[in-house]
Amino acid sequence: MRDTRAELLLQAEMLVRGRGWSGFSYADLAEVVGIRKASIHHHFRTKDDLGAALVAAYGERYDAALADICATHPAGIDRIAAYGRLYLGGVEQGLGCLCAALATEGDALPERLRGDVGAFFALHLTWLEQVFRDGEADGSIRAGLDPARHARLVVATLEGALLLERLLGGPEAFAGTLTALTDRLR
Repeated sequence: MRDTRAELLLQAEMLVRGRGWSGFSYADLAEVVGIRKASIHHHFRTKDDLGAALVAAYGERYDAALADICATHPAGIDRIAAYGRLYLGGVEQGLGCLCAALATEGDALPERLRGDVGAFFALHLTWLEQVFRDGEADGSIRAGLDPARHARLVVATLEGALLLERLLGGPEAFAGTLTALTDRLR
């Protein structure tokens, strides 16, 4: 049996990651999924509702990935490297990070969606701050680094590398940037 809601979320995510929030409409989504535009409204009354569901689903996937990283990588620096590899999938697919794609539209986004995107990044920054504290404690990350400032540095570097390398250098260049980043933190 077809799970139309899940398919709508998957295809909408691909559209946003490839075109941005303003770069697609329900008509585009209906065409990709092969349903009538009115059928989308059955699942997501408004585009804002669809956006909130997209960010929530994306956040849930990342929450699971962050938990897995903590479970499988005991050293702080290895957690940062594993976190960076999450972005590599976007480079390989030629797609940006969903929340970064949304964030680039800033004030043009609906207020609710701006808040959801902000909460997504806030959670990642908090997680990375703890990774920095743990990494300093386990000796894998250089002592004396400010966790809040360096958490922002990690996200900014990875998001920037994702944008740059999906167009220019590809996965190998992204991996080089990630290596340079982690080398600087040791």
